[in-house]
Amino acid sequence: MKRFFKPIEKEGSAKKPSLSSDCASTAKTEADDGVALSDNENENENEKKDLHPLKFLTWNANSLLLRIKNDWSHFSSFVQTLDPDVICIQEVRIPAAGAKGAPKNPGELKDDTSASREEKQIVMRALSTVPFKEYRVWWSLSNSKYGGTAMFIKKHLQPKKVSFCLDRTGSKHEQDGRVIIAEFESYLVMNTYAPNNGWKEEENSFPRRRKWDKRILEFVQCIDKPLIWCGDLNVSHEDIDVSHPDFFSSAKLNGYVPPNKEDCGQPGFTLAERRRFENMLTQGKLIDAYRFLHKEKDMDSGFSWSGHPIGKYRGKRMRIDYFIVSEKLKERIIACEIHGHGIEREGFYGSDHCPVSLKLSQEA
Repeated sequence: MKRFFKPIEKEGSAKKPSLSSDCASTAKTEADDGVALSDNENENENEKKDLHPLKFLTWNANSLLLRIKNDWSHFSSFVQTLDPDVICIQEVRIPAAGAKGAPKNPGELKDDTSASREEKQIVMRALSTVPFKEYRVWWSLSNSKYGGTAMFIKKHLQPKKVSFCLDRTGSKHEQDGRVIIAEFESYLVMNTYAPNNGWKEEENSFPRRRKWDKRILEFVQCIDKPLIWCGDLNVSHEDIDVSHPDFFSSAKLNGYVPPNKEDCGQPGFTLAERRRFENMLTQGKLIDAYRFLHKEKDMDSGFSWSGHPIGKYRGKRMRIDYFIVSEKLKERIIACEIHGHGIEREGFYGSDHCPVSLKLSQEA
């Protein structure tokens, strides 16, 4: 989740809709992993088409490089114990490959300067160790140290196709690297980092978030397979999903009050965002996996984002990281857990978000 204390940077229907396109075209290179896999990989996939990922993990790392430098051994042990088939990361915050002024390749880490080469080496060394060497990684990166997503998939469970845009055109990436979609035989797995709603209409953050929500709604209405959608969705659906509803619903930035009451309050907890999210779930026939299993409010372990332990956000927490699944999959949900707890951010591994996991049963 974007820090709440700063305004967000400016960034550029009920019937079955065609998807709005808002993807950034990229230079096509051999490193572009979008679209179909190679012939050999497809042959291997056909041989193992009855194998599907069943265990998933999502985490907003709030800078993957910083986590690798400071908390990686603990996170590695956690991943090794949980042994997920798919790991989805948001806020990678590593720039896309490409020299200044040149076309960027969001599927590759930047390495055209001595500093970026060193950073890339640090990341690749970390990913070459247990347990991460068991995964293949796909990246969708921003042009700067902002945003970005990654998806790690066990090598023996490779997807039929990976795309990086809501219209599922493999050679395109969403702006700021906000989407990765892996297609398996039985379902889609989508990793997203939703734009923060921000505090003010004038800063273009409200329109940006409305546009994003509209495109997500169109996507969930158009897909032809069941969906497992995870990531930092930057919204707390109901009062039960925040620690202090009154605090968040009345929050202001420097005393500013938006003209529309539905836009008032903490980004991620405005009525407008929550109602749009509810509409996505209803129109897309989707289930919030965590809330499906956990009906009661959990003040210790029921939130995935926690405010800084020092200051007015101490102890203020939100559930904004999700696993959303198609209703067709709900009877297969075995577990959905939030792995951090407490106002001191235990189990957050240095981020302001903690990991969330999902486990499904085998198809009957």
